[in-house]
Amino acid sequence: MARALRARGIDYTHVDSLSGPGGIWDIDAPGTPMYESAHFISSRTASGFAGFPMPDDYPDYPDHRRILAYLRAFADAYDLTDQIRFGTEVTALQREGDRWQVTYGDGLGEEFASVIVCTGAQWVPSLPELPGFTGEVRHSATYRSADEFRGRRVLIVGGGNSGCDIACDAAAAADHASISLRRGYWFIPKHVFGLPSDVVGGKGSFLPKRLERAALQPLLRLLVGDLTRLGLEKPDHKLFETHPIMNDQLLHHLRHGDIVARRGIASAAGNTVTFTDGTSDDFDLVLFATGYRHAVPFAQHLFGDEQHPDGLYLSAFSRRHQGLYTVGFVETNSGAYPLFDRQAHLVAGYLDETARGTPGAAQFARRIRSDRPRLTNGLRFDASPRHRGYVDSDAFVAYLDRTAVEFGWTLPAGGGVSR
Repeated sequence: MARALRARGIDYTHVDSLSGPGGIWDIDAPGTPMYESAHFISSRTASGFAGFPMPDDYPDYPDHRRILAYLRAFADAYDLTDQIRFGTEVTALQREGDRWQVTYGDGLGEEFASVIVCTGAQWVPSLPELPGFTGEVRHSATYRSADEFRGRRVLIVGGGNSGCDIACDAAAAADHASISLRRGYWFIPKHVFGLPSDVVGGKGSFLPKRLERAALQPLLRLLVGDLTRLGLEKPDHKLFETHPIMNDQLLHHLRHGDIVARRGIASAAGNTVTFTDGTSDDFDLVLFATGYRHAVPFAQHLFGDEQHPDGLYLSAFSRRHQGLYTVGFVETNSGAYPLFDRQAHLVAGYLDETARGTPGAAQFARRIRSDRPRLTNGLRFDASPRHRGYVDSDAFVAYLDRTAVEFGWTLPAGGGVSR
């Protein structure tokens, strides 16, 4: 967002509560959910910002240290780092007249015509209760290293990508490891025919999604096999209808008996957890990898639902509050950075033309209020809270790109740098 504003010569103030660039990818940052074994689940070739690809010597799926280095190199390359007021926490945001009043942790404040919230969606854990369990219960946001599992009986709860990653750590380090999943999922290998699967999948993205799915579902069954043999349930939905699970190491550990697949939790008493199929087992630690609420703690009243901000056009433009924008809260089935980049340049283009009072700004303002595009690409996404507001990446990118071309709000010439 900062790069997009600078490219258009828009004056801005940039604050961050942390001590340096990188957000959640800085494993030493307070509150980060980062853990030692974390890697990108989209490949480096599909994950960079426009004009600033990830280095050629990066592996297909970089680890958190390389992603942090990439983000900091990006900030330095565009002279953004020195413009950020680090260690500055926003504690309140209120509309006062035609201005926004921002209050900081030291009690001081400033006024702005517009505010862009880029705080991210993975800071506020969603932690269920487990009544009756007397062992340790934690959220995966507190997890850092497989050393925490050594000598322990561990249950990982949740089938998202971080849950599957951490379950692999438990499989390798714990005395006894299980993973509890309430449903079956489609597991997509990170490599297909020796190439990153999102690269291979990208070659078929010109097809209507239903045809692409019709081709890929049988291929996945051939590549992965019958997952019910491993104790997993058969998916109760079609491919692409939930967030993809990019993991083949968990299947490796299941096949080797390093970890046991369990159904959803029914109840707990003492150290014993009973599952919905009637089986039970004893654990010292239950680690909930149950996701995050898309909360904006200093301004939740402006964004509505904590699970997914509502009232946002293209997950970026507030329909209810003039001058309020977000980047980074879109839920989709692809690498996130190229999408954030597109959102940022649309927001910057709109701010630029609004300041100049152009007809394009007025036209887009009407679109914010009235346009309701269907960005599912014909898919019927799951009804779970995570998939509320979910969009198909191909449909989302195509719509953003058409809009950018229509209004001329693409990255200005010279936006890239040589690496």
